[in-house]
Amino acid sequence: MSKTILIVEDEQAIADSIAYALRTDGFTPRHLMLGEQTLAALRAPLREAAEMPALVVLDVGLPDMSGLEVCRRLRQFSDVPVIFLTARSDEIDRIVGLEIGADDYVTKPFSPRELVARIRVILRRAGSMSISREAVMAIAPPAAATAPVRFELRALEAKVLFQGHALDLTRYEYLLLKTLIEHPGHVLSRAQLMQRVWSGAPDTLERTVDAHVKSLRAKLRAIDARLDPIQTHRGLGYSLARA
Repeated sequence: MSKTILIVEDEQAIADSIAYALRTDGFTPRHLMLGEQTLAALRAPLREAAEMPALVVLDVGLPDMSGLEVCRRLRQFSDVPVIFLTARSDEIDRIVGLEIGADDYVTKPFSPRELVARIRVILRRAGSMSISREAVMAIAPPAAATAPVRFELRALEAKVLFQGHALDLTRYEYLLLKTLIEHPGHVLSRAQLMQRVWSGAPDTLERTVDAHVKSLRAKLRAIDARLDPIQTHRGLGYSLARA
């Protein structure tokens, strides 16, 4: 079944070029022009069992509100992957976009084919993350479930090794994992993690913690799919399993 990609772009020519590239690659494009319209459409599946898009391509410069604000509000109720489109290439804009929950960032002008390739990469990553721990345990031999969890923190190098493999981490992924490693078995609330990891970014939402945990879990499972060392404590926060 073809996956639906939501294009949120007020320039019709750009939206048409993206839609054409998506159709050519087997996707079903859907186009909206306004931020409020987009948020309403993405809330609808939660109320009406409608189809949620597999990914949102979101322009930063929309007529009614910033795409950054759309993403910030979207992350309060949905984990749908987001790729930002923007005419600005400033690093601070890119960092802000990623910190509020975007999965990628593309600067105009861009190649629609490259954008579609990025969409496929993100969807593959999201698909691998959607495999439940129960399913992984079901296909793993029983002895694998007791495999020891080994982290090695190299603070001077700003590097973490998991099961002997160096992790490719962003700045905040590293700081988040470092904080958990330094407090094994301790349940740290989102507020505590925000204070320790995002102290220099006061406008960041607590929802960002969840997005970074999700990303970290994907990278850990890419090394050893049998293990899920980051534990979720509903209503409380997160902890790292003791070795």
